[in-house]
Formats: sequence, structure tokens, C-alpha cells
Amino acid sequence: MDKIFLRGMKADTLIGVYDWERTHLQTLVLDLDIGVPEKSAASDDISNTVHYGEVCEAVRNSLYEQDFLLLEVLAEHVAKLILDNFHAQWVRVKIIKPGILPDVKEVGVEIERSKS
Repeated sequence: MDKIFLRGMKADTLIGVYDWERTHLQTLVLDLDIGVPEKSAASDDISNTVHYGEVCEAVRNSLYEQDFLLLEVLAEHVAKLILDNFHAQWVRVKIIKPGILPDVKEVGVEIERSKS
């Protein structure tokens, strides 16, 4: 199983179910594991793999332009974005919402999806 990963990627979006959460953008922390085709290691050609710089830019832009109530829906959105637009075979998306609850370091969600 070949993969690339991004750890601690920050992205801003409007997220939350409480009125006070919906008044300003929040910074989320994402960890992404992206399954790449085995041929990725066969050459030094970027077109044979997943360009993680483009993934990062696409995810950040998409989240900035939209708003969500639930982290689960946001994670599904990110997974679909990656699977539909890159050469990803599968993806694991972990989203952390730091400091949102008193005396809780972080809350979040993690999902895994693959191409059908």
C-alpha cells in the first residue's frame, strides 16, 4: 500500500452548529493519508502520483469558500474532493477542531473512503 500524507495542515472555514461558531472562520487541522497508484514509484513523473501541493491548495480553497454545520459532512466533502480530482485510490481524512470545548484539547472526526 503506497501513500502520501499531509500532517497538521491548517485550513479556515465556517463550521459549527452553535450561533457563536457561525460568526467567524475557524482554523481546523487536517491529517490526510492518500493512497497513490503503485506506478507512482516507477518513475520521477509527477503526473503518475498525487501532487500533494495541489491537494493542499484545493482543500484549503474549497473549505474557505464553503460552510458546514458538522465535521462529518466536512470530512466527507474533503474525501470526495480528493478522490474525484486526483489519482487517489483511497483517502483517510482526520479533522481536528482545536480548543472548541472548555477543558478539551481537541475534538474531531476521522473517515476512510475509497474509489468504488
